[in-house]
Amino acid sequence: MLQCIFLLSDSGEVMLEKQLTGHSVDRSICDWFWDHVISQGDSFKSQPVIASPTHYLFQVVREGITFLACTQVEMPPLMGIEFLCRVSDVLSDYLGGLNEDVIKDNFVIVYELLDEMIDNGFPLTTEANILREMIAPPNIVSKVLSVVTGNSSNVSDTLPGATGSCIPWRAAEPKYANNEVYVDLVEEMDAVINRDGALVKCEVYGEVRVNSHLSGLPDLTLSFANPSILDDVRFHPCVRFRPWESHQVLSFVPPDGEFKLMSYRIKKLKSTPLYVKPQLTSDAGKCRVNVLVGIRNDPGKTIDSITLEFQLPPCILSADLNSNHGTVNILGNKICSWTIGRIPKDKTPSLSGTLLLETELERLHVFPTFRVGFRIMGVALSGLQIDKLDLKTAPSRLYKGFRALTRAGEFEVRS
Repeated sequence: MLQCIFLLSDSGEVMLEKQLTGHSVDRSICDWFWDHVISQGDSFKSQPVIASPTHYLFQVVREGITFLACTQVEMPPLMGIEFLCRVSDVLSDYLGGLNEDVIKDNFVIVYELLDEMIDNGFPLTTEANILREMIAPPNIVSKVLSVVTGNSSNVSDTLPGATGSCIPWRAAEPKYANNEVYVDLVEEMDAVINRDGALVKCEVYGEVRVNSHLSGLPDLTLSFANPSILDDVRFHPCVRFRPWESHQVLSFVPPDGEFKLMSYRIKKLKSTPLYVKPQLTSDAGKCRVNVLVGIRNDPGKTIDSITLEFQLPPCILSADLNSNHGTVNILGNKICSWTIGRIPKDKTPSLSGTLLLETELERLHVFPTFRVGFRIMGVALSGLQIDKLDLKTAPSRLYKGFRALTRAGEFEVRS
């Protein structure tokens, strides 16, 4: 049972406090938490469960905002962590993103959502589609009406029919002229490449996202051609676990609209689509930089939105960098950003230039790590393939579609 939820900004300011039970949790717990964040750094913020002298704390960090929940009673840790993840996902969906200004501009919506999502410390309604029927998302019209009428509430007067159903994630008997269901494979590749060019780690985190507009109460089954490669699978509550456990088939009654059906991880991949070859040599107070970027393994689809970033060391006074393709920018926080776009066919993109060191330094002793970004439409680099999608009692006209997208996650090249 959770007793309180706090939303903290990057500076430790308490942006929002929601007491969930009759027992009030003092804000001093946030001071204790932030003091330990400052003293211990990222190692403390990476701990999802923390034992303070008076409470157990659960924390989830999203876009610089820390979601902090407190309890004094024994409870499953994953329940607290999962609930905070659901809160962050719902707020991001409702508000079109997460940052400090958006939260402060929509205090009423945030409090109304928390009122519906948790009751007396226990999670209640966490499905975004049902919450949208209860609480209208913010828009210009609703804000103007709230100013004119003085009524800032967005809560509906009627309770959605699905709240009393055995399938609470689906609206009651929706009807569509065109029945459509679309499945997207969205993957992020995390990789670490050492200074010798050897692949230290390469894995893919993926999600199966579904956009369903089906009449009535549809029953779907989704199967993969190679499900054995999947690790760390995590399902939406609509998925029946027994068919997956016995036959590796996803059987489910989908929510209405867009939702994440499952997430997965595929480990120990052998190659990456791009190579990055950095060379840094320094002497006499200067450091010469040369970076090459090219295609290592052609995925069969166009690789676009290629970017490369690296943090200039503090000892760098100035930088003179140029490229033969794309644009290079030095940002105010000493981050060098190289936007490549697509790899041209007639030349290999290269970044070269000179870094000027501080006067007392002869050589560079701190070498940057290069962060790579890219996007590939139409292919899942993990090799996961959808076999088929079946619908029991299919309507006369049913439109199905499949897409795939791979982009860079934490893709780092060390120099």
